[in-house]
Amino acid sequence: MNTYFERLLQEINHSINHLDEHSFNQLLNESISTLQSGRKIIVSGLGKNVPICDKFVGSMLSLGLDAYFLNTNSAVHGDMGVVKKDDLVIILTKSGETVESIYLTHLLKEREANLWLLTFNSESTLTREIPKHIVLDLIHEGDLWNIMPNNSTTLNLIVLQALAMQIAEKMNLQLDDFKRNHPGGFIGATLSNV
Repeated sequence: MNTYFERLLQEINHSINHLDEHSFNQLLNESISTLQSGRKIIVSGLGKNVPICDKFVGSMLSLGLDAYFLNTNSAVHGDMGVVKKDDLVIILTKSGETVESIYLTHLLKEREANLWLLTFNSESTLTREIPKHIVLDLIHEGDLWNIMPNNSTTLNLIVLQALAMQIAEKMNLQLDDFKRNHPGGFIGATLSNV
C-alpha cells in the first residue's frame, strides 16, 4: 500500500513541477481582472470532472467570489444563458478531443467569452482552438490500465484549488469575507467568536 502512495505522490509532483508557471499566473491575473470588472468565472466539464468543478465553485462562493459550473452537456439545453461577454470560462477535458467540449467551445467563442483550457494533451483539437491553456504532464493515471480518470482529476482539483486560493490572496480577502458566507456547521461555530 505504501508503494501505491509513493507512486501517487511522484506522479503529482512530476505534473506540478512541469506546470507552466507563466500560463498559470496569466490565468490567475485574468481571473482577478474578470472578477474586479464584475464578470464571473465559469468552469465546464463532463463525467468525473463534474465534482472537481463543483469543488472549485464551492470554494469560490465561500470566499464571496462569483463563480459558476456549466455542465458541458447541459450547456446546449439552455444553460448557456449563464455565459455573458467577457466571462472567463475554463474548460476541463483530459484529451482535448471530447466532441461536446469542442462544440461548446465554438458556442462560447460566439458569445465572446474569455476561454481557457485545462488539459493533458498538448496536441489536440482544443489546444489549437483555445490558445490560452494549461497542459499538465501526466505519466500514468494510477489505475490498473492507465485509462481511468484518477490522477488526472486529482491534478485538476489541485490546480483549480490553487487558483481559488491564489485569487483570495492576491485580492487580499479577509476572514470576514469567508465568515459572512459560512455561518453554519463546525466552521461557522468556530468563527462565531472571531
